[in-house]
Amino acid sequence: MKSIQDIISSTEYDFLRTNEHLKDKLMFLVFGGSHAYGTNTPASDVDIRGCAFNSKADLLGFGTFEQVVEETTDTTVYGLNKLIKLLIDCNPNTIEMLGSKPEHYAIFSPAAQELFDNKSLFLSKKAAYSFGGYATAQLRRLQNAVARDTLTQSEKENHILASIKRAMATFNDRYERFDEGAIRIYTDKSNREGFDTEIFMDANLQKYPLRDYKTLWSEMNEVVKVYGNLNHRNQKKDDLHLNKHAMHLIRLYLMCLDILEKSEIITYRENDLDLLMGIRNGKYQKEDGTFYMEFFDMVTDYENHVKYALENTNLPEQPDLKRIEEFVISINEKVVRGEY
Repeated sequence: MKSIQDIISSTEYDFLRTNEHLKDKLMFLVFGGSHAYGTNTPASDVDIRGCAFNSKADLLGFGTFEQVVEETTDTTVYGLNKLIKLLIDCNPNTIEMLGSKPEHYAIFSPAAQELFDNKSLFLSKKAAYSFGGYATAQLRRLQNAVARDTLTQSEKENHILASIKRAMATFNDRYERFDEGAIRIYTDKSNREGFDTEIFMDANLQKYPLRDYKTLWSEMNEVVKVYGNLNHRNQKKDDLHLNKHAMHLIRLYLMCLDILEKSEIITYRENDLDLLMGIRNGKYQKEDGTFYMEFFDMVTDYENHVKYALENTNLPEQPDLKRIEEFVISINEKVVRGEY
């Protein structure tokens, strides 16, 4: 495997040196995905993630740079201000960028060192909800795939309903609260072609924030969408993907526990590779594509462990926004003065 320095030196990555938002503005670059976790295989693609300074125009003028996504090389580089907002929410895809192996970083500027020295500012109880949300999405994919091949249409609809209800269980913790029963979902006889039953919704909301409603509705819609995407599949290819989803589900719980119990971000899962690679290689999947109950028991154990860790963590409910703002101001002031 080539080093990250060698990889980004190739012509494929010339955009890092020519893009107006990136050239001479990179704070750091780092491996993402399976290479970051240590779960890569010879067939794994290389993902690059990173952060760039916002320009003077972004900070003082009309600039609006948030991120550069280069799909050919699977590279995403966030502007600092955008990255900070995601870190405040303990977003798994970005918080993991602060916990990789030293040799996985490139173009590591003094400002990057300042950011990493202050990474504890972004650790809070939010990790349980952000990592838990991502883990739930992975779990849905597995459960939906299992249900897809073994249940009748009505049973599948009830399965989707249960998945939506699990998502709804945390809505009042994350969005404007609504009275119990104000949003009711259920299955009933359907007039839709090909359906015996389908999911219906009754909603009785008064003066409810539209933006919150849009987001929670989007979450419910995503459950249905994910299930629908699994209706037609190449079994061999999809089984590989499902084992990958299963592995990432457990990895997310492991990273969340590190944050809640140790206040540490550990992206490279050196001590867990036997477990994770066993899952990725199909240890818990049956020949018919379903998963052994042992795997779902493991998931339940980790869910309970995270709940316990959340109740007993020393982390604050929310990150200290004042200190984070002071840190960001100090970096951006140096950018404006031309020191970075």
